[in-house]
Amino acid sequence: MTTVVLADDEVLLRKALAALLPLEGEITVLAEAADGATAVQATLRHRPDVLVIDLEMPGVDGLGAVAAIRRELPDQVILMLTRHARPGVLRKALRLGVQGFVSKAAEPAHITTVIRTLHGGRRWIDPDVSALAVVDDCPLTERELDVLRVTRGGYSVADIAAQLHLAQGTVRNYLSRAMQKTQTHTRHEAARYAHEHDWL
Repeated sequence: MTTVVLADDEVLLRKALAALLPLEGEITVLAEAADGATAVQATLRHRPDVLVIDLEMPGVDGLGAVAAIRRELPDQVILMLTRHARPGVLRKALRLGVQGFVSKAAEPAHITTVIRTLHGGRRWIDPDVSALAVVDDCPLTERELDVLRVTRGGYSVADIAAQLHLAQGTVRNYLSRAMQKTQTHTRHEAARYAHEHDWL
């Protein structure tokens, strides 16, 4: 029997998986979570064989939740569900130790197969996910994307620096380069541009 925690803010998808995964194989759903913070709590509490987590969730996103879990459970097996396999996100997730990537459009039977594969100690990246991730048209570095991501929250340069543990001058440099690369005039325009191009 393989135990899992399901984390996804899309209620219909999460409930469907919770109902269907046990029917597809010897899988027990220990807990469900609708956001990243709850996913962290549920994973630390239940210690599942596999955490199945959505990349994009309100509050703490999938990557933020994975990073928090990794600090406490460095060997936790993680399957990430995603609609948008941006290259930077894929690289960051792999650095965090995520073992599997599956499209959110995948059939429950396929997700079950991947869960079993990961539980068996192997990795899995769906071909359609890896194909999307190969096309990298984003000119921004990971750090430039980080500062723009925080900028979207309406934070000041000082707040951005504090959140990312950077000097304010360093943040200004990243923002300046991001504005140059996106040909925008303000950091908020640059953040909006990056979001509209699905880079964040």
